[in-house]
Amino acid sequence: MKTSRPLSDGPSTGASTKAVHGGAARDKGFHSMTTPIVQSATYIFENTAKVIEFLDKKVYGGELDREEYARYGNPSVWSLERRIADLEGAEDAVVYPSGMSAVTSLFLTVLGPGSHIVMTDDCYRRTRQFCETTLKKFGIETSIVPMSNSEALEAAIAPRKTRFIFTETPTNPYLRVADLRRLAELGRRHRAMTLLDTTFATPVNLRPLEHGIDFVMHSATKYFGGHNDVLAGAIAGGAGRIKALKDARGIFGNVIDPHQAFLVERGLKTLALRVRHQNQTAQRVAEYLERHPKIERVYYPGLASHPDHEVASAQMSGFGGVVSFEVAGDIKATSDFIDRLRIPYIAPSLGGTESLIEQPAYFSYYDLSSEERLAVGIKDNLVRFALGIEDAEDIIEDLDESLRQVPARAAVPLAK
Repeated sequence: MKTSRPLSDGPSTGASTKAVHGGAARDKGFHSMTTPIVQSATYIFENTAKVIEFLDKKVYGGELDREEYARYGNPSVWSLERRIADLEGAEDAVVYPSGMSAVTSLFLTVLGPGSHIVMTDDCYRRTRQFCETTLKKFGIETSIVPMSNSEALEAAIAPRKTRFIFTETPTNPYLRVADLRRLAELGRRHRAMTLLDTTFATPVNLRPLEHGIDFVMHSATKYFGGHNDVLAGAIAGGAGRIKALKDARGIFGNVIDPHQAFLVERGLKTLALRVRHQNQTAQRVAEYLERHPKIERVYYPGLASHPDHEVASAQMSGFGGVVSFEVAGDIKATSDFIDRLRIPYIAPSLGGTESLIEQPAYFSYYDLSSEERLAVGIKDNLVRFALGIEDAEDIIEDLDESLRQVPARAAVPLAK
């Protein structure tokens, strides 16, 4: 297959150019503007000599331009992986059917009995559950430390046992931002790999590998896909480490199908356009909410009031499309406020063209009492607003109309 030098080899290539052209050959061999959906479970060989030629490359080393069976590879999937690697400035990338599949596969591939993970407390709840329950069955321990306490993070590292230091940036739902250079230095000093989930940031706003991080992962369901219509996950990093993950994927069988890959790659082409618009809208919404008397607190790294504003400003080119805030009211006043909004859909997830809003007390922590939620830092009046690509003026008008109807705050007991 004819290839050409990736456009992103140039030092000044921008995110939009990479998103459209990155990692892809000008002549894909199909004479098609877009990468075709190669919907095949198996691949044919012209003769036995071609089989031997392929196996020699696969077993003894060589550049493969084809595959034998879809569990090991697919042209549609390869194209997506090259594009993600290029966007992240990585040597390679591997994709999975979901973000959870990506992170669980990484841990199951790399970790063995006696291993240890240090994870910050603001990480995605399902990832924490996997580490604290499933991995524990295999003799793998996890320490959860406060996101804001760097001393506790280093103190939790167990010499010769800790294999991973894992956090998110920005985190969910409080949008905390880690100091990546310090995190990378800590990993190198203690010989632990660093893994960063930057789903909320995307490579448009942050490229962790440039700060020394070993692995970067994404729920590609979110901003990469961008249209709330596909599930996928991705991990990018060094070529040797990613090859080990691809080999393990062929054993685990958690492969993304070619149509999923096509949808994510299509979404990536407009990633920079969407994210930059969402950055701008989120900043305006956060500033509006911070001034509003019916809002108790706003969490957004682009605000000077955010505890990580300084570090976010130093390492991010944009602060993301999610704003979290606390309504001046109880759990019902908060849900009533959400119900009155006309533009955002009430739904989990984020990163799509449509704005989505949720009350974490219900969506992610409904099984806990109000007191139990508060113990893990989730207030009943907390709202997470994932901005889409609607006009900022319309969103702010919608928020304003609903906030006018929020009653004056009174002392209300915690919900049961």
